[in-house]
Amino acid sequence: MIKAIIIDDEQPARDLISHYLSGHKDIEIAGQFADGFTGLKAIQDLKPDLVFLDIQMPKLTGFELLELLDEMPNIIFTTAYDQFAIKAFELNAVDYLLKPYSQERFDQALVKAYDHFQHKKASTEIKKLANHIADNQEILDRVVVKTGSKIKVIPVDSILYLESQDDYVMIYLTDGKFLKQQTMKYFEQHLDATKFVRIHRSYLVNINTIKQLELYEKNTYMAVLSNGAKLRVSDTGYKALKGLMKF
Repeated sequence: MIKAIIIDDEQPARDLISHYLSGHKDIEIAGQFADGFTGLKAIQDLKPDLVFLDIQMPKLTGFELLELLDEMPNIIFTTAYDQFAIKAFELNAVDYLLKPYSQERFDQALVKAYDHFQHKKASTEIKKLANHIADNQEILDRVVVKTGSKIKVIPVDSILYLESQDDYVMIYLTDGKFLKQQTMKYFEQHLDATKFVRIHRSYLVNINTIKQLELYEKNTYMAVLSNGAKLRVSDTGYKALKGLMKF
């Protein structure tokens, strides 16, 4: 028996999947969830074999959910996503259903899922897909991080600065800091370049939080932020700040 869960913010979409699954007696629906937060917890608690996952959901998108998982179940996406994403699904051999879809198309996706079960294909393909989409998405307006059992959604405008820590980035806010498994290069590419500046190889700063620049030593400056933090500014960073802030 295959344990499955459905994560979609639209009730008719969840009902349709349940209806299509009614003819598949070897698949048990262990639960249905209307948002990414409860869906993420369900995956962690129920450990389903198969997840029907919508992508465009409020609070937490399907891709953000995937990013927070330590162990990846088999995923069938149910999405109205654009054609670029669909091509990415195909290239990575990931099952997807483009809304609206028929019973026949649904059953074809299940055949692919059965193949994954039979050959025990690594779910790293789905991780690759999530990373592929993340690398090609446009400007971020929020960042999702996991701290213990809690999920925090961070609006980009609330970020003071980011600090590189090898394969991780520490995100600093006025009320704390959060570690994210992501590269500084990724954030430099996906944060608004008119608001965030790489002032040093270790620091990416929200320019709205810079209160002043202090001369540290000859031709070397420190950026003083609204929370009192003082960050070293490289020559390249100083030129970038000068160009953007026009001083």
